[in-house]
Amino acid sequence: MNTLEILKIAKATAPALALMNEETKNRALLAMADAIENDADGILEANAVDIENAKGSISDVMIDRLRLTRERISGMAQGIREVTNLPDPVGSVINSFTRPNGLEIKKVRVPMGVVAIIYESRPNVTSDAAALALKSGNVCVLRGGKEAFRSSTAIVAAMRKGLAKEGLPETLVNILEDVTRAGANELMTAVDYVDLLIPRGGAGLIRACVENAKVPCIQTGTGICHIYVDESADIDMALDIIENAKTSRPSVCNAEEVCLVNRSIAAYFLPKLKERLTENREKCVELRLDREAAKIIDGTPAGENDFDTEFLDYILAVAVVENVQEAVSHIAKHSTHHSEAIITQNKENADYFTAAVDSSAVYVNASTRFTDGGEFGLGCEIGISTQKLHARGPMGLEELTTYKYIISGNGQIR
Repeated sequence: MNTLEILKIAKATAPALALMNEETKNRALLAMADAIENDADGILEANAVDIENAKGSISDVMIDRLRLTRERISGMAQGIREVTNLPDPVGSVINSFTRPNGLEIKKVRVPMGVVAIIYESRPNVTSDAAALALKSGNVCVLRGGKEAFRSSTAIVAAMRKGLAKEGLPETLVNILEDVTRAGANELMTAVDYVDLLIPRGGAGLIRACVENAKVPCIQTGTGICHIYVDESADIDMALDIIENAKTSRPSVCNAEEVCLVNRSIAAYFLPKLKERLTENREKCVELRLDREAAKIIDGTPAGENDFDTEFLDYILAVAVVENVQEAVSHIAKHSTHHSEAIITQNKENADYFTAAVDSSAVYVNASTRFTDGGEFGLGCEIGISTQKLHARGPMGLEELTTYKYIISGNGQIR
């Protein structure tokens, strides 16, 4: 089935889902979760083919991003189940008031309609997106990357089995067969069929969607995340946080890419940072150093673009700055407005940092790796918005709704 045919079916299915009650949606989600676990063998077989085909064309950390295990499949299913515990936003009253003429006006949450998601090599996005879309009353159209096509298709097939078991249309969840650039462009320009487009992936994908989309599009994902180590920082805390933010999963958008160090502690702190990230480790981090940092420790001299690169790998750019003001200025110049952190015991500096840094998530004494829908209590997430309209940061159920006004009168005329 071609893209246009799938979009037409999705659009035709949307009104029924918009009217579906919370109990029915939750039953559907639980059935989808069970079906994913029941079909784990088939999903793993499909994933094994994807991994074999991807070897040699993507990095080892991106292979890890692509790889599924039984534990990860169970985690996907659990993520869907957790969405059932979240309140249904559809129909909730945002605000209500009565005008002097007696008109009663309510501002009520409603679904977007058809939500399309373009994503790359993370097959778990398939189930996260489908679950959040369904609970928020939206039909989803998924367009996964070619590296994960078999995995994503197997996951969708399983979820559709769950829907069918509950007597619901399988077309509540859809996946495109066309994974070419032309196919993505067709989705970006499907004005009559797509109500919201969410790209999840690297800078190239995000840029293509922002530049070419004719449908409403949310800019997500790209994360050049900074951690600034202030002069008053607890050094052990700083090392623990940086190690977590850089190495726990370097291929994700909330991983640290840049470390800024206050000049007054650089001579003491940087050798400890080098020891923590490069010695006695299975995966050592390559440190790309500005001129001042390179005078203190050995590493790779930072290139022209290293402070503007989302490495998604075991690479960390390091710079020395004078103070918190210079750290904020550096972030303003190089950040993608995703997640930034300050490690400090100075409340004044912390307050300045959180007020001055213009990113969707700003941390004090915590890892940037917490920028995640699950960690924020939103269930899973459909993406992390780095723009300001209409959503910002991790996007959960409410961010997949819009609103309309419902006005009740008793014969008023104007």
